[in-house]
Amino acid sequence: MKKGYLSEYFEGVAAKRLTAVEADETRSNQHEYNATRSMLEFIGRPTESSRLATRFLYLSDEDPDPIVEDAFLTLYDSRKGQTHRSAEFRFYFPTTTVSLNAAEGDLLVLAKKRDGGLLVVIAENGSSISRQIEWLFGFSDLAHPGFSVKSELETEQDRVAFASRFILENIGIAVEASSETYLEAMLTKFNGKFPTTREFSNYARSTLQDINAQDDQDGVLMAWMEREEILFRTLERYLISDRISQGFTGNSSAEMDVEGFISFSLSVHNRRKSRVGLALENHLEQLFRECDIQYTRGAVTENKTKPDFIFPSITAYRNAAYDPLKLTMLGVKSTCKDRWRQVLPEANRINEKHLLTLEAAISTNQTTEMAAHGLQLVLPRGLHETYTTSQQAWLMGIADFTSLVRERQD
Repeated sequence: MKKGYLSEYFEGVAAKRLTAVEADETRSNQHEYNATRSMLEFIGRPTESSRLATRFLYLSDEDPDPIVEDAFLTLYDSRKGQTHRSAEFRFYFPTTTVSLNAAEGDLLVLAKKRDGGLLVVIAENGSSISRQIEWLFGFSDLAHPGFSVKSELETEQDRVAFASRFILENIGIAVEASSETYLEAMLTKFNGKFPTTREFSNYARSTLQDINAQDDQDGVLMAWMEREEILFRTLERYLISDRISQGFTGNSSAEMDVEGFISFSLSVHNRRKSRVGLALENHLEQLFRECDIQYTRGAVTENKTKPDFIFPSITAYRNAAYDPLKLTMLGVKSTCKDRWRQVLPEANRINEKHLLTLEAAISTNQTTEMAAHGLQLVLPRGLHETYTTSQQAWLMGIADFTSLVRERQD
């Protein structure tokens, strides 16, 4: 097991596309997946039928939260007692909410976690989350009917970085990223509390003095985001641990204990969600400053819409005599899903919209639809490789975008 790689979380992973027999209960009552020899190497080869605790998840782009159900897989040799035939192992799965949502062609991932538990993930065919899981585990071709298996999870592709961390958390894997070196300094600087997102973004950048946005805008943005994420998780982990140690009593009511804990959990969840998007905007704003790019952040345009950035300024945008071909707008969303459509009605004077995201491996269906609506996707160059070759030809990098904006403002 190598820290910072997928091997830290999984002993092995197998993936395939669901067949009609495996997905459609009206066509088959088998409820089984055929195991391969490679899968048995990391799952085990029991001498008797074994019931294995398993968490099932179903994911689609339409629902931000997965369907989750805890149940079991039963691993057994379907040829047990047939001494003249070699063993044939199968996984029996029960009917769950997850299996009822599954359809032919959906991605199926079966993984054994380091704690011994099994994870079954089914992702909707053609969805971005399906593409992201394929990229995460390095499954590029699942055309054949059986499982593809990976048990060596320590290559450079398997390194857990910013993009892969968010995909792992989508499938319920808590990624521990921390840098204890900065903990004492942060506790002192922020008085043992969470600072504002802008303050924290400024602090994160201050710990990376040896990089220059003018030299490598794509790399610098990712470095700033990666550093802030790690520092935030470090501080968050300490403060959460400290808060839990205090308990949630408030009074003698056990019910209030539960309510206090739930309220605290929700605050943690909401802070995580809102912080990433704001941090991305903060770092972009600094990048634009360092690259001498004129902009206005968060100004209101028509119908009370509020684009994240207008170039060169909201004053120019509101000047009817200003050439609209020299105007640019940029929406910013750390992850897109279906929320990219929110950008379309913003800044009516600008026909071609730009949207910057850090989301890896968005589906071809989604990017094709974006292009059809006049929306150009922008993301750091390091994430382009998670997209197909045809998509990469269309994507813009951060430096591409700043070059375009600078050209228009000159």
